[in-house]
Amino acid sequence: MLCKYIYIAGMKLTRYTDYALRVLIFLAGQDEGLASIRQIADSYGISQNHLMKIVQDLGHAGFVETVRGRRGGLRLPRPAGLITIGSVVRHTEGKGALVDCSTCLIAPACGLPPILAEATEAFLVTLDRYTLADVAKRPGAFRALFAV
Repeated sequence: MLCKYIYIAGMKLTRYTDYALRVLIFLAGQDEGLASIRQIADSYGISQNHLMKIVQDLGHAGFVETVRGRRGGLRLPRPAGLITIGSVVRHTEGKGALVDCSTCLIAPACGLPPILAEATEAFLVTLDRYTLADVAKRPGAFRALFAV
């Protein structure tokens, strides 16, 4: 079973980001062929309907290219080495801060929000240094795990 959130360096990413990264990692592990949403969903054991929404969003954002038709499917629109993890996380997590202090009673007097904003930016800068190619360094191993 997949975890509800990805925890990286104390930051919590949503399941949506988790699934989006999994889709992109799967596609990065493909040679030049196309993959289907069903194939990706079955490989990870997650909902095909949920993935369809994520893939549509990733397509609109330019992270995924869809090929229509009987022999259609999904692929990365550019080499995996040109897609940073930071850009994906920024897109899927939205423009707001990854840490939200807006509903906290003490936020107006607290010095923690700017510190958390700085930490969030450092987190994203680190993710910007890595690409899908870095994550999917061994595409053959991925294909074997997914029995593709």
